[in-house]
Amino acid sequence: MRRFLPMLVALGLVAVVVVPYVALGGGSFEPTHVADPCRPRAQPEADGLGETIERIALTAVDNVACELGVSREELVLALRSEDAFDSFTREHGIDRAEAASAIHDGLVDAVDEAEEDGTLPGLVAPLVRRAAEDLPPWLILEALERLGGFLPG
Repeated sequence: MRRFLPMLVALGLVAVVVVPYVALGGGSFEPTHVADPCRPRAQPEADGLGETIERIALTAVDNVACELGVSREELVLALRSEDAFDSFTREHGIDRAEAASAIHDGLVDAVDEAEEDGTLPGLVAPLVRRAAEDLPPWLILEALERLGGFLPG
């Protein structure tokens, strides 16, 4: 009997985890539907410069993903490195230069829109616009994140 005690304890612990998981619907997992980047989505109010820059980036990513015919999530993953960007363009049959241009143009448009509606201060807009125009696509999101954390809100 003592030989089976550890196995019985282990089975009991498994049951403690599995039974509530199944009872709470864990057995019927369905992945979250990927949003259509071409459909407008509500943007939360930005509180501070960091959130404003984040909103600009999300708006740009939605617009560029729509233009390129991909999901926002795929595009964001493509922007994590140069290799990821190259793989993304190959997999989707998109010209690398055209994809880079679409990303730059989309960000500049989002910056212009935020400056026009007053959510991005006029003193900061040229810095964000310059980053959008000059940085390689795989460095843009990281640069915007750092800029948002660096500048006072």
